[in-house]
Amino acid sequence: MSMRKLNRRYSYLKAIKLSLVVFITLIIGSCMNNENELEVVVYETAANGNKLKQITTFSKADNEIDVKLNPDKEYQSITGFGGSFTESSAYLLNQLGKENRAKVLAAYFSDEGAKYSLTRTHMNSCDFSLSNYSYAPVEGDINLDHFSIDEDRDDIIPMIKDAMNVSKDGFKILTSPWTAPPWMKDNNDWRGGKLLPEYNTTWALFFSKYIEAYKAEGINIWGFTVENEPLGNDNNWESMHFTAEEMTNFVQHYLGPQLEKDGHDVKILGYDQNREHLKEWVDAMYKNESTSKYYDGTAIHWYASTFEVFPEALQYAHHKAPNKYLIQTEACVDAEIPKWKDDAWYWKKEATDWGWDWAPEKDKHLHPKYAPVNRYARDIIGCLNNWVDGWIDWNMVLDKQGGPNWFKNWCVAPVIVDAENDEVYFTPIYYIMTHFSKYIRPGAIKIGVTSSDEKLMITAVKNPDNTIVVIAFNEEGNAQNLNLQLDDKAVTIPMSERAIQTIVIPNI
Repeated sequence: MSMRKLNRRYSYLKAIKLSLVVFITLIIGSCMNNENELEVVVYETAANGNKLKQITTFSKADNEIDVKLNPDKEYQSITGFGGSFTESSAYLLNQLGKENRAKVLAAYFSDEGAKYSLTRTHMNSCDFSLSNYSYAPVEGDINLDHFSIDEDRDDIIPMIKDAMNVSKDGFKILTSPWTAPPWMKDNNDWRGGKLLPEYNTTWALFFSKYIEAYKAEGINIWGFTVENEPLGNDNNWESMHFTAEEMTNFVQHYLGPQLEKDGHDVKILGYDQNREHLKEWVDAMYKNESTSKYYDGTAIHWYASTFEVFPEALQYAHHKAPNKYLIQTEACVDAEIPKWKDDAWYWKKEATDWGWDWAPEKDKHLHPKYAPVNRYARDIIGCLNNWVDGWIDWNMVLDKQGGPNWFKNWCVAPVIVDAENDEVYFTPIYYIMTHFSKYIRPGAIKIGVTSSDEKLMITAVKNPDNTIVVIAFNEEGNAQNLNLQLDDKAVTIPMSERAIQTIVIPNI
């Protein structure tokens, strides 16, 4: 064989050897990379139109935001997420066709939907009722012989029962009164006034009767708030006023003992209004062992600000009673008429709330224009990062006017319907709620998480099935890349501008 052929063969064999080395190196490198890559499932909702869209492409990028998980650092146990069964919502569902009614209930309660786990309803009427009513309309009926929940049989009870049939895991129901019957109050009116002392026993019995009546319908009540917005609402709709000391006295000496005597295992949450007054209320509620005996926790609302979470107040409330519930029981886009099938509006800073017009000058800065999506995402993440264990939205369903509401107190709900034309609109708010309620399950433990960019809002939990769920909100107008790290594994996740992501890490 000629030297030329030998050299050619040698070069050929050398090239094959080199190719094999490169191939083997790539295989080994790929295996090593796979071993160090964190397995995740990612869902994104964004201003670009993504709605719980699964993200499947992961790759390294410049200017990544480092997100580090610390499952060993544990905080509160999660009670749940959900919305409220109001008469208005239930009435509207009954105006829809059978198919759309079922569609809405499935969207909120099925495994394929939002899987709501913590809900609220009202005891007696509220502003999102069709009219004023009480279960004890007969004046002077101190033994409540004429007590009846017939007002709820047309709409609220069927909605709750149908939701129960759809939900595989079930859900808790928290009930709140807006007012006692007018005849029990010092002003004999649905609005404002205080409970007359001679009716303390009757009003406590009212709660017990309500539990029994709903139980007879096959509906178990998990808990009560003592009074919705005890500081009042300028006497606009049903309300009844308590000071922190007055409420605590009622719980300590009347409500708690009555429920205990009647054998009702039900939670009692105090306060139930905005966070800026939280400190003074928990100081009274948890003053000593006697005052706190019957309180199982504290309820709060978000209406004091469109952007401020009041972390110091939440931290204070938790540390005052670390073993008791701290639940957000009401939130909504208030003082706005819903925008029909206009997703873009929900991502823009065009909404205004009650405080835009009516807040005192010293509080005006707390009520700027805002984007509804941002308000929900920021508040839920902020609450979870400050010991809140449950978060309940207000109406589940409203119409295109933001009602029905007997006082014309129009608001927005995650689902808007046109009952006349049998149409349903799932607003972006619905998808924001689902990012939390579907993937963070009752009993989850809030865990440690840090981000290298303080503008990225982020929280994380470990579910009872050991899956880890990370929820991140990118409020900025630029896309981001998250370098998510857990122990010695990591993955880079692309995130759209103005987007929320739920990142699920399987049980590892």
